[in-house]
Amino acid sequence: MISSIPKWMITLFGNKLSPNVTVIEITFLSLQIKKIRFQGDISEWDFSIGYASVIRVSETEFRNYTVAYHNKENGVFDIIFHIHGNGVGSKFIESLKVSDKLFISPPRGKKLYEQNEQQQFFFGDETSLGVAFAILPLLKKNNHQFQFYFELDEENKSVPELLELENYTVFTKNNSFRNEKWLNTLPLFQTQEWNIANFALVGNAKSVQTFRKVLKDKKQGNIYSQGYWLEGKKGL
Repeated sequence: MISSIPKWMITLFGNKLSPNVTVIEITFLSLQIKKIRFQGDISEWDFSIGYASVIRVSETEFRNYTVAYHNKENGVFDIIFHIHGNGVGSKFIESLKVSDKLFISPPRGKKLYEQNEQQQFFFGDETSLGVAFAILPLLKKNNHQFQFYFELDEENKSVPELLELENYTVFTKNNSFRNEKWLNTLPLFQTQEWNIANFALVGNAKSVQTFRKVLKDKKQGNIYSQGYWLEGKKGL
């Protein structure tokens, strides 16, 4: 994951890192969750589920974010940001205003969706809400059986409803998803119905790692996982 690059690289590739999109709309879904709509030339971008775009947040700092919605015909796309702490990324996103211009790269990375699997399970936190929003239309279009699990702070528990997500369960963020014994008591593991599925796990790296371990012991199917952040780790 890109977090920072030396200044000589900025000088060398500066023409490719100049502002290429404009902020055209800002919506707060909670005090911590900010949805921003950008406009630019996205005609050649690949918006595969799970891909992330690099945003330049300072002279030498970059952060990865996933696109929640896009419309190539109109050249617009949305990103749902989780603003927390005093990191350079959060400060930059918090400061953005309508008409601001910035650099955002075309999406790239690891896919999370396998359409040939009938059952689809998604786990994440605030940093994963954009991916969940992006994948929902595909799940419905392809007639999947699906469910979402989210671990969220109290002030963000209403955001899935505001995003009109479906078939979701919200859990309080209290490190429970790092407890293997507790994970084994979840409804997901109390039924044979979900023995084979496509499992997408994203968000906090420790939660993702623990959930993945329990899934591998209990279930079959594809397990796609990606840690988006980790306490004390910059730029994950």
